[in-house]
Order: sequence, then C-alpha cells, then structure tokens
Amino acid sequence: MAQHNDLGFKGEAIAKQYLVQLGYEILDENWTHGKAEVDLIAYINKQIIFVEVKTRSSVSFGLPEDFVSLAKQKQMDLAANEYIELMNHQGEIRFDIVSILFDKQNKYTIKHIEDAFWPS
Repeated sequence: MAQHNDLGFKGEAIAKQYLVQLGYEILDENWTHGKAEVDLIAYINKQIIFVEVKTRSSVSFGLPEDFVSLAKQKQMDLAANEYIELMNHQGEIRFDIVSILFDKQNKYTIKHIEDAFWPS
C-alpha cells in the first residue's frame, strides 16, 4: 500500500480517538454514497457532524485543511443529504475538518475546525 494511504489511515484513527475523547459518538467511518465518501460521521448534542480528516507530513504545499476543495465539500454535502434521509435525522448538522500534521520525529499536531464550511 502507498505510504500516503498509510498516513491517511493513521490520521483517521487519530481523529476518531480524539473525537471520542471529546465525547463524540462515532456513527460511521468511511461512509460512502456514490462517489462521495465521508471519513467520519459523529454525533454529539443531538447534532450529526460530517468530518473530513486531512493528514500531511509537511506544509510545503499548504496546511492539511487547505486540501478540502470545493468539489470535496459538494460531495460531502451530497453524502450528508443521503445519510440524513436514511437516518431520518431531524436535527442540526455541521461539517468539520480534523487536520493532522506530522513532523519529522513522527509527532503530530491536531486541529479541529468545527463548522469548517457549509456547502452551497
């Protein structure tokens, strides 16, 4: 498997653990609808949170959260609409980004951006 895939899986595991420690319930991981995938779907305070996890080992090309493109946001919106319908969720939702940046010593920093975007 490619090294960048390993890094991505590691980042998703870290993000999941981080959210659970904050009291979030993880409803689904790597949930797909058509071509759209949502890394984590969490629940807290009667709200469903659709989480995109971005992991990088360098900021040479920008911060991890900079890589959540408009196209990705639209795909997440499509997936979220399907998920909400399937779960018959009547409450609020939001879209978060969990950004994980590893350094050369394999230590990482994590940034949780709540309500990071709202697809139009």
